[in-house]
Order: sequence, then C-alpha cells, then structure tokens
Amino acid sequence: MRFSDFGERFGGGSGILQLMDDIGAALAGGGGGMLLLGGGNPAHLPAVEQALRRAMQRLMEDGDAFERTVGDYDGPRGSEAFLGALAQLLREQLGWPVNAENIAVTNGSQCGFFTLMNLFGGRHGGARKKILLPLCPEYIGYSELGIDGGELFHANKPRIELLDGGFFKYRVDLARLDIGGDTGALCVSRPTNPTGNVLDDFEMQTLAAAARSAGVPFIVDNAYGLPFPGIVFAPAAMHHDANTITCLSLSKLGLPGARTGIVVAAPEVISRIAAVTASLSLATGSFGQSLALELIRSGEILKLSAAEVMPFYRARSRQAAGWLRDGFGDLPVLLHKPEGGIFLWLWFQDFPITSADFYRRLKEKNVLVVPGEHFFFGLQEDWPHRRQCIRLSYAQDEATVQKGIEILTAEARAVYAGR
Repeated sequence: MRFSDFGERFGGGSGILQLMDDIGAALAGGGGGMLLLGGGNPAHLPAVEQALRRAMQRLMEDGDAFERTVGDYDGPRGSEAFLGALAQLLREQLGWPVNAENIAVTNGSQCGFFTLMNLFGGRHGGARKKILLPLCPEYIGYSELGIDGGELFHANKPRIELLDGGFFKYRVDLARLDIGGDTGALCVSRPTNPTGNVLDDFEMQTLAAAARSAGVPFIVDNAYGLPFPGIVFAPAAMHHDANTITCLSLSKLGLPGARTGIVVAAPEVISRIAAVTASLSLATGSFGQSLALELIRSGEILKLSAAEVMPFYRARSRQAAGWLRDGFGDLPVLLHKPEGGIFLWLWFQDFPITSADFYRRLKEKNVLVVPGEHFFFGLQEDWPHRRQCIRLSYAQDEATVQKGIEILTAEARAVYAGR
C-alpha cells in the first residue's frame, strides 16, 4: 500500500510516538512491574479528584446539563459559557484585557500546537518560515508537527550556569538570539518541559520585545504554569500583550483524559484556530469544559492550584532530587535546578554511553525514562551534551519514584564503572 508524503511523515516513527507507545504498552499489561518515570501523566491528587467529583455531581444534577454536554456540539472555539467564564477570570485575576473572542479551546494542547506551528511556520508563499526556540532542550511533542516535511524549527543553544549542590541551569543566550527573516514565531514553554526551567521575568520581557520588534508572535506554552495548574516554584510573573499567544491546559491540573487545551491570543489568531478545528474535528470536546466551568467561575481552580497542586509537586521534586543525590554519590551527574513542572532533568557528564543506550538499559530493568536526544530538535550543531541527558517524571506514587530512582542510580554507577 502506498501512502502520501503526509502519511509517510506522520505514520512513521518519532520520539513522542516512542514515549506514548511505551507508556501505553506498560499500562495495557497492567503495568507488568514497569516503573513509569517517562510520561507526562499528572499525579492523582485527592483534593483535585474530589473537586472534580463534585463538579461531575453538579453536572449530573443540574437539569439537562449532562445530556447537553454529551449530546450537543459546542462551537469550534469551544463552549460559550466556558469561554466567557475564563475570560472573566483572566480579566479579574490577572488584569488581562481579554474577552471570549480572545480564547479558543482545542482538543488537547497538542492539537493546539499542531495548528499554531503550522499557522506561523512552514511555507509562506515562495518562502519558508521556521519557529525559533530561544532555549533548547524543548518539548518533545513540538518536534514532528510540521505538515510539509521541511525543517520547522531553529533552536538557540543555551548557556549553562553551574550552581552549588550539584545543580545547573540553562539560560537563554540572548546575545546569540537571531530572529532572521525566515522566523515565523518564537516559542517557549514555561516551566520548560523537559527541564523544569522557569525563564525569569527579564528573559520573558526581552523575548517578548524582540518578537514584537521582528513582527512575529511570541508563543508561550503554560501547560504546567500560571495561572493554573501553577506548578511554578521560582518567582515568576505572568506575561501578556497583544503579540503574545498564551497556551494553557486542563491536563496537568488533573484532567489529561478530557483533552482540553486553551489558546489566548488576538482575535485574528483565534478565528484561524477555530477554522482549523472545524475542518479537523468539527467542534471541541465538551466534557473537560463542563467539568471545569464552575471551578473557573468560582475561582476554585486557582485555589486548588496554589494550595494543593503546586505544594505537592514542589515537595516531591525536592524529595526525588534528594534520592538522586544520595544514589549518585560522587558521580559526575548534575540535576537541572527544579523550578517547576513535573520532571527532573539529569546531565551525565563524561558518560561512557549515550542517553539512548542508557534508556534501553533501564527499560530492560523495567524503568521507563525519556532519552535526552529527542529534546534538542532544531539545533544545528552536533552538541555532545544532547546525548548526555535524560528526563524523568516524579508524578507517580512515592514508592514507584523511589524504586525507579534506586534502579536508575545503581545502573548509572555500573555504567561509569564500565560494567
């Protein structure tokens, strides 16, 4: 059977496919003893799940609300009630001058980024535009989104800042930032997936100003960030202006199965997103919007984020980092400073094998992580650092994370010892 170029491109292998296949296979087998430290599934937090159960109960008891949720289409921008409630929250809590016309819901953030990356990157008449990543490594899920097969991304190599206590931090190398004529947009995630890096306010303001000056949009992926789920441990202010496209999600709050992404942008961008949604999906999924509606109207979504979600991940990140430090001992392994998100990023200095080889060795021992190579897409030079890093999640239950780290650190000691 012959497939089109589209079929060959999106039907082939990719880093995100490898990740999701590994997770799906493990879960389909009931876990099979596999310690899942690789995926982006959020933790099951009792306070959040109780709030969602109450929301579900209200939905069931509120006249025909349940029947309308499952039996009627919403518009391609989303539920008018949801859009209006979210716009009001952003105005009242953050002071953003937005209304419902500034917001679109997508069927998961991944769908939203597929649309955005191809709205601004790829073929522009006779020219090609790229999405500039001011900081890499960057989210693995962006890497294969271009529909025409050309290189969609250009990544800026970071500065590495060595910190006390066995930590380091990536910094945007602003001196090397080059927004050329082939740039269609800038894009950052904050907190950054995979590293847990939170770009500071100066970096954000500088990048936003550079994008405005170049006449291209500044896309900010806040899937783990402010205002919800608020998994941010470092000082950070929300950034918004007419040139910024802010992407939010309900997944990391505790609703990954509802596939509810959110884009906040100028109306001309929102109308394009709605048009693409209508072509690809007809409409947006209603379930996540209905469950979250009262949480947004009441502001409870912000209280849950601040009182339950962020403190859990902050404490777990410190706990997991401590287990790693104890397990590595004096090995030359550095941890990226955990400033937010649900991952730890490890740099194995002078590692005798690649992170892809290490991933395979750990998989044989029933520990799933993600090798770092996949996160450096768009970087032109062959930087050895990209083969010395891995990402692991600390969102699983405490026993799983601790056991997985014990196996990982023991295997790292074996690799450094040459066994």
